[in-house]
Amino acid sequence: MLQLSSAGKRFGPKLLFEDANWLITPDERTGLVGGNGTGKSTLLKILSGIETLDYGELTSVKGMTIGYLPQDGLAIGGKTVFAECLSVFDDLYALEKEALALTTTLSTADPESHEYRAAADRYSDIADHLHVHDIYTLDSQVGAVLGGLGFTKEDWERRTEEFSGGWQMRIALAKLLLQEPSLLLLDEPTNHLDLESRNWLENYLHDYPYAFILISHDRYFLDVTVNKTIEIWNKRLHVYHGNYEQYLVQKEERRTQLMSAYKNQRDRIDALEAFINRFRYQATKAKQVQSRIKELDKIERIEVPEEEATIHFTIPQPPASGRTVIEVSHLSKDYPLPPVDGGPAGVNHVLRDVSFQIDRGDRIALVGANGAGKSTLIRLLSGLEPPTSGKVRLGHNVLADYFAQDQYKVLDPAAVMLDDISGIAPKVPVVELRSLLGCFMFSGDDVFKPLGVLSGGERNRYAMAKMLVSPANMLLLDEPTNHLDLRAKDVLLEAIANFTGTVLFVSHDRYFIDGLATRVFEVEDHRVHIFPGNYEDYLWRKSGGPEKVAVSLTNSLKPAIPEPSAPEPVATPEPVKAAAHAKRLNPIKLKKLEDRVAAIEQELAAIDSRIAAAEESLGQYVSAEESQRTAAELEELRTQRSALLAEWESLASTLDEQSSPSPA
Repeated sequence: MLQLSSAGKRFGPKLLFEDANWLITPDERTGLVGGNGTGKSTLLKILSGIETLDYGELTSVKGMTIGYLPQDGLAIGGKTVFAECLSVFDDLYALEKEALALTTTLSTADPESHEYRAAADRYSDIADHLHVHDIYTLDSQVGAVLGGLGFTKEDWERRTEEFSGGWQMRIALAKLLLQEPSLLLLDEPTNHLDLESRNWLENYLHDYPYAFILISHDRYFLDVTVNKTIEIWNKRLHVYHGNYEQYLVQKEERRTQLMSAYKNQRDRIDALEAFINRFRYQATKAKQVQSRIKELDKIERIEVPEEEATIHFTIPQPPASGRTVIEVSHLSKDYPLPPVDGGPAGVNHVLRDVSFQIDRGDRIALVGANGAGKSTLIRLLSGLEPPTSGKVRLGHNVLADYFAQDQYKVLDPAAVMLDDISGIAPKVPVVELRSLLGCFMFSGDDVFKPLGVLSGGERNRYAMAKMLVSPANMLLLDEPTNHLDLRAKDVLLEAIANFTGTVLFVSHDRYFIDGLATRVFEVEDHRVHIFPGNYEDYLWRKSGGPEKVAVSLTNSLKPAIPEPSAPEPVATPEPVKAAAHAKRLNPIKLKKLEDRVAAIEQELAAIDSRIAAAEESLGQYVSAEESQRTAAELEELRTQRSALLAEWESLASTLDEQSSPSPA
């Protein structure tokens, strides 16, 4: 469908990639990965035709269509949201008008005339085309896509220029999805989406009938949408079959092989150079020396690029707080609305009569639709805003720190980055601080820049790094993963996972939430509903899991009462169970299942060996006591084997369901 051949691209004096060969097929579902500055976005622009190659060629089949979504920078105006999205079907509406005009010709022309036959043929072609594109459902198609991307029906009639940059990108994405091009190129499509919209987009791409290539810093999104990963590394394109999780495994295997080949080559080169240097000036060895010089010249040197070191940063542990960290009692928050058409001023009820308790060590994910009140709640807990009614009480020795989406605004623009972060963490070595800043994409001379010259996103990344080196014992984080690449997210995830304090965070990154959360607080309909477990557990319960396990503490929880004991499990109807089991698991849980299956298989092999030894021992009589002991041991081993087999069959069945293709 589209092919790169011996392709290369430079950015000024810097070579991004060379000798790139890539055949893009009609069923392409590829994630494009690589370090910052390796040329991922540039490659997408080349595929879309926006930029050209410096070397090689790009060829495409006739009639293919390409849709490209950049990271940002799009501005749309002049129409309502619904009309703007509907405009992608202008060619179909033009054909519909042409068909209407043809009906006039068919009704007036002589059926035996050439004009009639030509009009009939054209009308038939148009009718077939309109039928294929289902022209009578275009409005519902637009509504479904806009709803999936988070636009309410009230938004549909608003003009596009009224929306912020992030929502403008959603409109552009909606138009691309409605166009259904042969090849969809998406550069960070989840940057401006909340969790619900990301989940919808995952399912949409899962059923997308054509090819797509995407760049994303969301590991979970990559894991559930792509089946091939292409990495730009060492100025080459490297192909891996599988999603992001599988790519990581295969990459490590390839790097091990490369390092082995590099070591063998270095050993041979060292041996040749040693021989040449030793016998260079001996006439009797001249022929052998020349032979080795020629061999040395012919060796194509294996290049091992400098690999970014994996940083394991440990957050300095804060002083311990009391068992109860925050108690919220009957909390409500309202905002006044301006009067409309001269009428009385209105009230926006964001939160109503909310009560809950947060304990030491909790890691709570705050989820909900855009505008539900997540950021409002986190500001109320931090004390930055007063409640309209109710109370927020911090527990004993609780030191709260708040990270806002626009945290960069509180930084001193005149401060130099390295000096500023060293000032709050004087005991942390400068080398370790620079390594941490490197993880957050500040390398080289960047660390000596004044904070004022950085962009808003760069300053937010720095603010997160700064928080990590000197944290309080209660962290309130509003979108901490924004502006972070995959490497920085991994550092942040590991650091917070090892943090002994308490964390409440808002994030739209599924992998981050699943790897961190111990409870999920859902803000919906002005209330807070509490679910135990991570986001995957929350979705399961929302889709029909045992309702009583997900205890809603919206109105009933009183401060300072102990956590209720687990209730009796509630029977789930069989159809719901089947739906829950058939649901795709997140990569973390899937990996745990695979590891457990492998462990059970090893245990079964060991038990089988012990059973065989016990049976053989029973056949050789020693004493009655020994026979009784061996028989009891054999019975116990068989019981263990049965239990393990039952567990293995259950887990293997689940893995089979996960690996089987989803119905179209």
